[in-house]
Amino acid sequence: MTRTLKLTGVAAAALVAAGAASAQDVECPIKVGVLHSLSGTMAISETTLKDTMEMLIEKQNEAGGVLGCDLEAVVKDPASDWPLFAEKARELLTTDDVDVIFGSWTSASRKAVLPVIEELNGLFFYPVQYEGEESSKNVFYTGAAPNQQAIPAVDYFLEELGIEKFALLGTDYVYPRTTNNILESYLMDNGIAEEDIFVNYTPFGHSDWSTIVSDVQDLSADGSLVGVISTINGDANVGFYKELAAQGVDAADIPVVAFSVGEEELSGFDTSNLVGHLAAWNYFMSADTPENEEFIAQWHEYIGDDSRVTNDPMEAHYIGFNMWVNAAEEAGTTDVDAVREAMWGQEFPNLTGGTAVMNTNHHLSKPVLIGEIRADGQFDIITQTEEVPGDAWTDFLPESAPLKSDWQELECGMYNTETETCVQIKSNY
Repeated sequence: MTRTLKLTGVAAAALVAAGAASAQDVECPIKVGVLHSLSGTMAISETTLKDTMEMLIEKQNEAGGVLGCDLEAVVKDPASDWPLFAEKARELLTTDDVDVIFGSWTSASRKAVLPVIEELNGLFFYPVQYEGEESSKNVFYTGAAPNQQAIPAVDYFLEELGIEKFALLGTDYVYPRTTNNILESYLMDNGIAEEDIFVNYTPFGHSDWSTIVSDVQDLSADGSLVGVISTINGDANVGFYKELAAQGVDAADIPVVAFSVGEEELSGFDTSNLVGHLAAWNYFMSADTPENEEFIAQWHEYIGDDSRVTNDPMEAHYIGFNMWVNAAEEAGTTDVDAVREAMWGQEFPNLTGGTAVMNTNHHLSKPVLIGEIRADGQFDIITQTEEVPGDAWTDFLPESAPLKSDWQELECGMYNTETETCVQIKSNY
């Protein structure tokens, strides 16, 4: 049943006195869009994120909802079809009248949603590591930017493992291509010759990895230490790791660090042959903190299965959702513009210790973790930093180095510090 909560009189005066946005009618229930693939090649990763959002919404309703209203999840399945993400986002905003959307995994799906969100002034929370090179007024990026995942992982390979040649293996879409452009530039800046960097892209769902794994092994024929940087996404990872095992490639010979493989993806693998390979994230389920212990317990209780794992994008949704709740309460409304401004500076405990902070470039400050795969499909955390602010624009591409994002002071997501002008954000999609 829908009702309208009117904030008037004393309540409105209190909100204004507290510095909140001007009070507006809040229609109950407050609708939360959930836009994740439940079918297709990305379902292996995204279905759990849908479940996570439904759990967070249920827990928030048990705690009293938001602004006196219950929350209602409105779930759409874009079926791993990037144009369908845009169609479903439009449906959520115009037909379902949601106040906020949490969703997407691939950058291709986020890029498809972006013009719709901006046209209709929606609010979108994106929970997965990505290539950077973007800062939208209407998007909060709760996953890692390259300086919070890709660059630290390469540093680990260079400084700790002494890797001399690199294979950059990715799925063929915007995130791997842009990330690898950044990494190629960064590697060459750090003395790795261009001919010692092997780059290969494969389609979503790719299954025949024999030739590619053989090519990677060939890099070490001269005795060089070789490492793989993997931006392979979705169920293609199953075939890739199986082929590594089939060809006897282990972490002692050619280590792999993955940016899109976590506990959920490994839960479907025989991981006995993957021990010692790596992943770089901002969270691992094995983090030993009271906050993480409580989150895992809530997840197992909600899902009814103690064998179900948690992962990094789940934590990103956990942080983003709770920041949105707090921002709406602070603003006294679910109005997009008011909530957006209240998001700046929001803090919320992360699950690995410390506190996540939302910066005015719409990216979080979060710790960087590198973990080794264990035989049980979990990760041993081998390095963890303090909170690192996410950088929307990389320092390692010439066209991006002068750019900065600041939606509070500069009111711009792509400000050129050399020309002192705000320019229209470019599209990589």
